[in-house]
Amino acid sequence: MMAATVVSRIRTGTGRAPVMWLSLSLVAVAAAVATEQQVPLVLWSSDRNLWAPVADTHEGHITSDMQLSTYLDPALELGPRNVLLFLQDKLSIEDFTAYGGVFGNKQDSAFSNLENALDLAPSSLVLPAVDWYAISTLTTYLQEKLGASPLHVDLATLKELKLNASLPALLLIRLPYIASSGLMAPREVLTGNDEVIGQVLSTLKSEDVPYTAALTAVRPSRVARDITMVAGGLGRQLLQTQVASPAIHPPVSYNDTAPRILFWAQNFSVAYKDEWKDLTSLTFGVENLNLTGSFWNDSFAMLSLTYEPLFGATVTFKFILASRFYPVSARYWFAMERLEIHSNGSVAHFNVSQVTGPSIYSFHCEYVSSVSKKGNLLVTNVPSVWQMTLHNFQIQAFNVTGEQFSYASDCAGFFSPGIWMGLLTTLFMLFIFTYGLHMILSLKTMDRFDDHKGPTITLTQIV
Repeated sequence: MMAATVVSRIRTGTGRAPVMWLSLSLVAVAAAVATEQQVPLVLWSSDRNLWAPVADTHEGHITSDMQLSTYLDPALELGPRNVLLFLQDKLSIEDFTAYGGVFGNKQDSAFSNLENALDLAPSSLVLPAVDWYAISTLTTYLQEKLGASPLHVDLATLKELKLNASLPALLLIRLPYIASSGLMAPREVLTGNDEVIGQVLSTLKSEDVPYTAALTAVRPSRVARDITMVAGGLGRQLLQTQVASPAIHPPVSYNDTAPRILFWAQNFSVAYKDEWKDLTSLTFGVENLNLTGSFWNDSFAMLSLTYEPLFGATVTFKFILASRFYPVSARYWFAMERLEIHSNGSVAHFNVSQVTGPSIYSFHCEYVSSVSKKGNLLVTNVPSVWQMTLHNFQIQAFNVTGEQFSYASDCAGFFSPGIWMGLLTTLFMLFIFTYGLHMILSLKTMDRFDDHKGPTITLTQIV
């Protein structure tokens, strides 16, 4: 899995905003798949320490309305009472990549004033992908938290207002995009919007008014192409049809008083006597999934999935995990001790010891399967009539927070076939170079020469 993934970060303190600005552009690729319903949100304030550093999220993470409220509440409760909401008609994360000076080329940036504001702001926060529903209710949410009705203002109206640091004020500044400026290029429109932001901030700075500002949009400006369209080349083929994106189903969650175990796979298939069945639709997104027998505590967890009828019988799959403290690493590590399949009074055991990682992480692997050509991570000591394949498998049984996985420890090894080929080729070339250098250093010059004062050297011809 990608390994990695690129995520948004909070930067507090003067001088850290350029790193955040670069992060904002880099996450464009990660968020591209889901840009149809998400828009970016940029926050900054004249007060310090309004937002604590945010932990890295997985690639393509979308901020929900509940998560957004956890970011906004500290700023609204502890920060300035004057809130500016710059609301653009359309904006996407790709606009920052296409028109921003992300590589230090400030003169070509369409967001120079915004960059400068982030650079100088004591507190700032960038959320590359926020759920459209959360943005659609943002104005109402701010109104309820501040206890002030939104006031639609422009630059001329703002100069006539007398803002008070102790009284709440919600100022709404609408910024156009291509929808209202069809004859102007996107860069020109964005540059004009950025100039409006700069003039508004200059007005507040001249009056020495503390504030918290937010920049977002009503809807995204761009619709990303499906990734399969790019795989064969950058050009779009004639009469090419749009490939439907696969549905993303939620993970299985075992709860007692809170979510304890999370399990997800893009495809979950099992076979009994070489008869395969796909259990994906019967497992994920199912409200009445039978989790009877599941158990959890701080050191042991078991996720039990029961299906009936399956292959003409009741079949139960048990994922058994344990967490232990290892003094050498001074941390807790978890491991899946085994996978059991119960059916008709018999039990099939699979050793899954390679499913392991720090207990604060989840585990991910492209394939967890008993089929040899797919990694063979499921190992049985005796021949079994059961086979199983989990594609894009991910599980977490400890330190679960909410309904989302923690950072994933991936099963992919560091030395891939490409790395091994590169290392072997380099070693072979290094051997040739060393051997050639040794041969050159072994050359010896003549140490005896003919003396013209003595007898000449004669060579007798042998016939």
